[in-house]
Amino acid sequence: MADAVHAGATDDEIESTDVVMKQALEADASDLLAADGLILGTPENFGYMSGGMKDFLDRTFYEVEGKIKPLPCGIFISAGNDGTGALTAIRRIGKGYPFIEVQEPIIVKGVATPDQIEACRELGLAMAIGLEAGIY
Repeated sequence: MADAVHAGATDDEIESTDVVMKQALEADASDLLAADGLILGTPENFGYMSGGMKDFLDRTFYEVEGKIKPLPCGIFISAGNDGTGALTAIRRIGKGYPFIEVQEPIIVKGVATPDQIEACRELGLAMAIGLEAGIY
């Protein structure tokens, strides 16, 4: 799913948007301070976001508080259950940054179908085009 989002965001149609893809444990506050938008992806673990994603949000919140403009955000979740616990937690925490959802989240339950992988690609493409066009 993450690879499909990245492929969409780096599509040949995109000319002036720089895309950085990092795992949550590798990302830090400087990444958020430099970002014009972001897409958060996580597996669902025990009905919640991954520990790595929670760690990223915990580590960066106070460092960027009051220093970032509202960031357009997309979310995708690979769920073993229904994904709602992870989504609710990301949304709740994201409001404090502030992250502004600009697209519907993608929640895939079980193994992703080709249509769901395409939806992930389109999520990345739409975010990059929106940023490039100044919509977000």
